[in-house]
Amino acid sequence: MKKFKFVIQGNEYEVEILNVEENIAEVEVNGTTYKVEVEKKMQQTKTPKLVRSVVSPSTESHSSTAKTSSPTSQKGAGYIKSPLPGTILNVFVKEGDKVKIGDKLLLLEAMKMENNVNADKEGIVKSIKVKVGDSVLEGDMLIEIGV
Repeated sequence: MKKFKFVIQGNEYEVEILNVEENIAEVEVNGTTYKVEVEKKMQQTKTPKLVRSVVSPSTESHSSTAKTSSPTSQKGAGYIKSPLPGTILNVFVKEGDKVKIGDKLLLLEAMKMENNVNADKEGIVKSIKVKVGDSVLEGDMLIEIGV
């Protein structure tokens, strides 16, 4: 289990703990095995169990929801969400602007890198939920695009 080296009054001792059950420890001192009674019950150390919280995607639709819209529904309405945590450096659009897919909406600094957030929907900017200097988390709503 564990090995120790002791020097007691100039004498060297090599001690190895072989086994511990209840309050009896089996130790080997310089090659000789002894059974030693320990006053308090020793507990073996346990490796901690890593517990992770449930992670859910930051998309706006549930995984069971269809990814395409019906032919009669309005196109382009929805929300632009933050792809990662960071700080807003610049906003390139204003409310009422018409945007197409791929248009640059804002600049996000994340992990010391500047990232463009582009429109993935076509429509009119209904509202801008952030301003320059705001800190955002992954999945935070940044811009609402409507028809």
